[in-house]
Amino acid sequence: MIDRRTLLHSGLWLGSAAAFAPRVALAAEHTEKRFLFVLQRGAADGLDLLAPLGDPELSGLRGPWMGDLEQRQALDGFFALHPMLGTIGAMYAAGEAAFVHAAASSYRERSHFDAQNLIESGGAKPYVQRDGWMNRLVGLMTPGSVRALALAPSIPLALQGPQPTSSYAPTRLRAASENYSERVGAMYAADPLLSRLWDQALQTRAMAGDTQMRNLRDAEKAGALAASLMSGADGARIMMVESDGWDSHQGQPNQIGGAVGRLDSFLSGYRAGMADSWTDTLVIVATEFGRTARINGTNGTDHGTASAAMLLGGAVRGGRVVADWPGLASSSLLEGRDLMPTASLEAVIAGSAAEHFALDPQRAMATLFPGRQAAPMAGLVRG
Repeated sequence: MIDRRTLLHSGLWLGSAAAFAPRVALAAEHTEKRFLFVLQRGAADGLDLLAPLGDPELSGLRGPWMGDLEQRQALDGFFALHPMLGTIGAMYAAGEAAFVHAAASSYRERSHFDAQNLIESGGAKPYVQRDGWMNRLVGLMTPGSVRALALAPSIPLALQGPQPTSSYAPTRLRAASENYSERVGAMYAADPLLSRLWDQALQTRAMAGDTQMRNLRDAEKAGALAASLMSGADGARIMMVESDGWDSHQGQPNQIGGAVGRLDSFLSGYRAGMADSWTDTLVIVATEFGRTARINGTNGTDHGTASAAMLLGGAVRGGRVVADWPGLASSSLLEGRDLMPTASLEAVIAGSAAEHFALDPQRAMATLFPGRQAAPMAGLVRG
């Protein structure tokens, strides 16, 4: 188990100005750093993805599943990774994956809609903040220095706002003819904004190449596509991807197997496609909230609070699980039902993004997640 002393010895500090090297206010004119945010929609169960086998209370809460859980390979003598996360396990062994357990946003209710709004907008209350924290992250960069993109049919809330962003997804529709593209370009030429957006759309399509894909259902190919849109010299430096299928009220062991497998396959394709750019890449995988500690009456789990966040990539100080573990005794559970949060998800995101892009961490925290009291978390990224 990792307690507060281990937390400090691991090189991760909270709220200490000395933990941060001096940072510039804006990121450099051009950066080779890449940042991918994967949102697990539906509330992923951190107690399943990263099971605390070293906690003696786990068997009383997850008894019917313990046979499978105990077959997992422990990462550090306490936590064990889901067996279908083989790619992430290999990253961990290579020092390219870290996990922050018992992490949660500041939200303490249990509505998917409200929680997803907050984890995308970065607002302190649902539906108050109109733009997204990833768009505000772009605003902290030198103007024009980065491209931000969603691998999705439309731009998700996290990327919406005043900074220019775009989205891309394969389609069954036939590609526009060269003549049509030229005519649209000529029509937009007089408008600087539309002209720039059209040029970016054409560049994005060119970077994707002729994938022969018609949708994003093949997770490994989708990961390779995401890499093709980020790895090039003119590629996106900030990207968001959505991962579905994590709401597991019934038959959880079978239900989330598909979501777990797709996530791992996506990351396998992405890791391979990034090639040498992987060294400068940070991937954060997070969910809107966790799930109940106890199995429910339909062999699933219900909406909870804390979960586990994943940080992956060559830029990560990996090979470790960071947790001020609260324990699973009834008295230690939030409201007697949920894993108690001991780490701020906003602090993980803001602190890691700040270190990755050499931003001022306090300004990043205040900009991405205004009104939060938590200090940005340091030490997860090589910087």
